[in-house]
Parts: sequence; C-alpha cells; structure tokens
Amino acid sequence: MRKAGLLSLAVIVFFVSGTRAQGLHLGIKAGVNLAQITGRSFNDGYQTGFSGGAFAELKLSSKWDLQPELLYAQTQVTTSNEFYYTSDPQFHGIPNRTISLNYINVPVLISYKLIPVLSIQAGPSIGFLMSTSENIMVPSQDAFKTTDFSVVAGAQVNLSRVKLGARYSYGLTDISKVTPTDTWKNQNIQVYMGFLLF
Repeated sequence: MRKAGLLSLAVIVFFVSGTRAQGLHLGIKAGVNLAQITGRSFNDGYQTGFSGGAFAELKLSSKWDLQPELLYAQTQVTTSNEFYYTSDPQFHGIPNRTISLNYINVPVLISYKLIPVLSIQAGPSIGFLMSTSENIMVPSQDAFKTTDFSVVAGAQVNLSRVKLGARYSYGLTDISKVTPTDTWKNQNIQVYMGFLLF
C-alpha cells in the first residue's frame, strides 16, 4: 500500500512538471478533519483529526481550474457497544476503543469560480490506508480494507495566495473486512487553510 501512495505522488509530480508552463500553481494546506465511520460498529458523531498536504492548481480557463491534491488525513473513531455482536463469528470486536486511521488521499477536483474570490469544487478521491493506531479485533487481524473511493464537494475562498475552504467527502467503499452484517463507510468534513507557493 505504501507503493500505491508513492505511485500517486510520482504521477502528480510528473503531471506538475509537465504542465508548469500552462498556468500551474503549487501550494500547501493544513486543517481539521472531522470524521466518522457509518454503521452499528462505531459510535455516531464526528471526531477531530488532522489533515494536510500539497495541492496543484491548473488553470483551464478564466472560470475553471483542475486541482489535484496529495493529502494526509487522520480519521479518529470509537467502536460502539454493538461492535462485538456485528463481527465475523470467528473473531470478536473490541467495543469502546478509540483508534486513529491514517490515510493518504488523492482527490482530483474540478473548481469553478462563481466570483473571483469564491469557487465551488467537486470530484473523485482515492484513499490509501497507511496504518491504524490500535487493533480492534480479537484475535488480532486487519479490520479495514486498504483502499477507499469517495466523492468530494465543497467551496473555497481565494484571497490572492491564501485559500480558505470547507468540503465534505462521502465514502463509496465498504471498508470493513470483518463484518458481513454491517457496512462501514467513511464520512469526512474538512476545514482548511492553504497557501500558494508559486
């Protein structure tokens, strides 16, 4: 899975280097990742994590931009009291355990300027699970799939080099490897500040 993350980085670097002369800008961003995983196995409610990384902004026209990104995102969740009962019969889920899932996400967004200082954005994203902070199964095993596809939509304020934004990401992939009777999907709200380097 680390190879997949490195491959994504290499593709973005190649894309950036090949199109730099065509109105391309690079920047960095950081912010808060409010996350939850749907399903009976986890407590309802968003928990706070960190998100940050790099983005490119390719001008397609005066109104349209393409914005690929490479982001680290931390998803904090807590297993529920029902987790024990929804797990595969040969394993036992550990209830009431808080864990962090560490993802590398690669969203590719289309950005449309409603007015010069405000853009709306939407597009697909693929996430690669790099690690988890705690085990949630007895006996120990990987509970989560390592790849997650999602759709992203949000808005961004453009203040010269400074970018302020908020977006919502909805997971399309059932990321559970251990609960045939429950469906786990990522949901994220990100609030961030970015800065164009050039």
